[in-house]
Amino acid sequence: MRVRARRPERAVGQRAWVPFAFLAPTLLMYAVFAFAPIAHTVWLSFFAWDGITVGEWVGLDNYADILSDQELRRAFGHSAVMLLFYCVLPVGIGLVLAALLARARLRGMTVFRAALFVPYAVATVVVAIAWSWIYSDGGTINSILRTVGLDGVTRAWLGDFGTALPALGLVGTWTMLGLCMVLFLAGIQKIPQSLYDAARVDGAGPIREFAHVTVPGLRGELAVTVTITTILALRSFDLVFVATGGGPGTATTVPAFELYIRAFQTGRVGQAAAIGVVITLLVFAAVLVIFRVFERRHP
Repeated sequence: MRVRARRPERAVGQRAWVPFAFLAPTLLMYAVFAFAPIAHTVWLSFFAWDGITVGEWVGLDNYADILSDQELRRAFGHSAVMLLFYCVLPVGIGLVLAALLARARLRGMTVFRAALFVPYAVATVVVAIAWSWIYSDGGTINSILRTVGLDGVTRAWLGDFGTALPALGLVGTWTMLGLCMVLFLAGIQKIPQSLYDAARVDGAGPIREFAHVTVPGLRGELAVTVTITTILALRSFDLVFVATGGGPGTATTVPAFELYIRAFQTGRVGQAAAIGVVITLLVFAAVLVIFRVFERRHP
């Protein structure tokens, strides 16, 4: 009778250490380059420090200043406006346009998707400079308005207190729209055609198909796009810095821009750190709310 030799079995503890051995370098790098800077920023937020001399412990005073400082409150209010242009408009418009394009079944959709994605792929600095020219007094928009006889409407769109923030927000909408549409178009392709056929058999029109088939089928894509656009809106900086510098006055300042000014120009590093902590908490809170909302709608 032939007896097979038994293979030595690994101990349970040894098996548990195998995946940890592979993850340890990644966790170490993440701790060094992500958690450590965050922890250091939180620590700095409790000091009044100019970045050079010895800091003075002030506890939560920097956070209290965020609530009492009108400039900071205005900056966070501008972030709420940016949420409309960065998140609500591109997600809503992109969802409707993606549904229309998918229903039309146009040729060359791959090229069309690539063209739509270009604004998001281009560096924000380039986008800001290009749109600064477009919005300028002699730019494309004012030239078109003068051509059609609307000279009285022309203005320096980024230099006007009433139009600077909406004009800047529309640039964000233009940038985010391509990303949203590409994700939605990809998501619509994975929705089974049988669901649309069943809806049509039940007498559903285009609107009901959109509401009861397309939107539920894009739940995952909606969660991703809303998350990405919300994060970009809350931490927007480069577009403001290049296009308007927070002006005119403080009409386009946002929290990240105020963080930069206080850290590198006015020497209030502790306040800048507190602003950074608040922005981080807002981002985490927004992401948590978004995922909770979409989890509740999961069938």
